[in-house]
Amino acid sequence: MPGLGPSELVVILLLVVLIFGATKIPQLGRGLGEGISNFKRGLREGNEGPTESPPPPSGKSA
Repeated sequence: MPGLGPSELVVILLLVVLIFGATKIPQLGRGLGEGISNFKRGLREGNEGPTESPPPPSGKSA
C-alpha cells in the first residue's frame, strides 16, 4: 500500500480547513494533545498499581 504523498496531504489539510474552519483547528489540536497526554498518564498510573487503598465500607445504607 503506497504512502501519502505531499499532494494527498495538502488535499486532506484543505478538507479539514473547509470542514472545521481555520479558527477551530488550534482548539482541535489542543484537545487532541490533552487527550493523548491524559491517555498516557492513565497508562502510567495503571501500570504502577493503586497508590491508595480504598476507604473501608461504612456499613450504613442511605
